[in-house]
Amino acid sequence: MTAIDEPGAVADPSLDGPAVGVIVVAAGSGTRLGAGIPKAFVSLAGSTVLEHALAPVFRLRDAVQVVVVVPADRVGQAETIGRRAAGKAADHLRVVAGGDTRQSSVLAGLAALWPGVRTVLVHDAARALTPTGQFERVIEAAERTGWGIVPGLAVTDTIKRVDASDLVEQTVDRTALRAVQTPQAFPRDALVAAFRVAEDRLAAATDDAALYADAGHPVLTVGGSEAAFKITTPWDAQRAERLLADRERDREHEVGARTTTSIRTGIGIDVHAFADDGELSLAGLSWPGERPLAGHSDGDAVAHAIVDALLSAAGLGDIGSMFGTDDPRFAGASGEVFLRAAVERLHAAGFVVVNVAVQLVGNRPRFAPRRAEAEGVLSALVHGPVSVAATTTDALGFTGRGEGVTAIATALIERR
Repeated sequence: MTAIDEPGAVADPSLDGPAVGVIVVAAGSGTRLGAGIPKAFVSLAGSTVLEHALAPVFRLRDAVQVVVVVPADRVGQAETIGRRAAGKAADHLRVVAGGDTRQSSVLAGLAALWPGVRTVLVHDAARALTPTGQFERVIEAAERTGWGIVPGLAVTDTIKRVDASDLVEQTVDRTALRAVQTPQAFPRDALVAAFRVAEDRLAAATDDAALYADAGHPVLTVGGSEAAFKITTPWDAQRAERLLADRERDREHEVGARTTTSIRTGIGIDVHAFADDGELSLAGLSWPGERPLAGHSDGDAVAHAIVDALLSAAGLGDIGSMFGTDDPRFAGASGEVFLRAAVERLHAAGFVVVNVAVQLVGNRPRFAPRRAEAEGVLSALVHGPVSVAATTTDALGFTGRGEGVTAIATALIERR
């Protein structure tokens, strides 16, 4: 039997650490699983049972200390698995050797807790698919009440009490019954005291909550989860693998659906040659003293490219189909007119602008001094952030010869 000299026995006495500690008991032999190795080290869907069990713990919102208790000859392997599961939080993990019984393994875990831990969760690694929400639920109830907390499920099967010869004596009222799971949470000092009092009868305790209640402390149940079943037999392991495969398939479908229906991207390109008469309109601004761009409208290549990018992202056609060059209403129209109409069409289709990026190619005008001004005007028009960059082609092509400009826009939109 492992003894606890002090509740605060720790690996690093200088570190108080978080207020919650999670002891993951993984020291069982797993004989009924028939894998020939401890069940925590059996592979399920490409990862060990232990790694699956640790994953929801390291997804907790608030930091906890994690103590993993394993057979003495598996400490090194468990440290490797634990570090992989913990990632950047590996400094919150410690692996210790367990004992011959589950209770002695819990004692070893208790002895490894940091001084600041006030609430202890004891969890069976064999319940490898327990959701993070169950941990959160147990922690919240324990910290709110100061009692022992166990998750449980209502018993749905009819329960019979039988005698030594299996003769039915009574049908038990199942409404008052719960099938108990882990993690189970307790105030640290009270749990340590309960273990000390019961050292001579630890082997008779079926779970930590029974031992804790025997010491006179209240235990409250909270909702459990069907996913938190215990992997004990080959059938359980197969069931777990199927559930893991279903989760991965659902995740891929969710990501695919979000990519194809929620977030969309589009591209637009517009090219205009310089004209001789008039004033330049570009990127929603007027540019006195600069040569204008030729076109049916004002020739604002940046605005027109953005319109095409937005419409293409939403699958709403292009600027030509929406504003025909043969329509006299748009003769000389400013880029603002087209942008406002495109955004209205976009909103009517259920989309909003996430962001727009534009690359302007040309020798003139010098864009950098007015970039912030242009981005502000365009962002207001599309109801989303717009960034504009400008470059030249080192005297190559029609833009390099100063004959006109090209604007290339990409737009990201999202379904509301």
